[in-house]
Amino acid sequence: MKSVLLIGLGRFGRHIAMKLNDFNCQVMAVDNDEERVNTSLSFVTNAQIGDSTSEEFLSTLGVRDYDVCIVTIGDDFQSSLETASLLKELGAKKVIARASKGAQEKFLLRNGADEVVYPEKQLAAWTAIRCTSDHILDYIQLDGESSIYELTIPDDWHGRTIVQLDIRKKFGINILGIREKGRLNMDVAPDTMLSREKSILVLGRQKAIQKCFHI
Repeated sequence: MKSVLLIGLGRFGRHIAMKLNDFNCQVMAVDNDEERVNTSLSFVTNAQIGDSTSEEFLSTLGVRDYDVCIVTIGDDFQSSLETASLLKELGAKKVIARASKGAQEKFLLRNGADEVVYPEKQLAAWTAIRCTSDHILDYIQLDGESSIYELTIPDDWHGRTIVQLDIRKKFGINILGIREKGRLNMDVAPDTMLSREKSILVLGRQKAIQKCFHI
């Protein structure tokens, strides 16, 4: 069970806290707004009102004891930067911080953050990819070249099996799963028959997927 120190309970931080709760993580939430702290009590393990830019306050939280510290302060970059830096100085094992601009991402990485999440940039990329083709149902970028896509079954694949298509050999694309009637089956056999009612989850280089699915 992961233990998480979450600093910042705005909309982004609150959604992270809820999802961490779904995964049974122990979450200590911190915000300087009493109302935000009070409304989070139902989905976090504990919560405190406090100033995360105060070294004295952060020292009382036992920063070293958490598996990860997440800084989701979105409306005050100076506070976010100071918090990330202080967490690292106090011995935090891993610090993940939120950025809302490219320049912020660079400053956070130079001043204590081990990783930076850039929600607007990531969502923009996801939205752009989704809009490029009616075939694309979902998309996850793994690195600069490889991605996971969920796509509808092309018309000319209807009634054919995985082995007949052989897209792994032709395009270097791995089939991870088949979704049918809302259920995702990750145990895909070579003789699995494809149809228009299904969607397919694939992993491969972006250019290969674009070529294979005519995106």
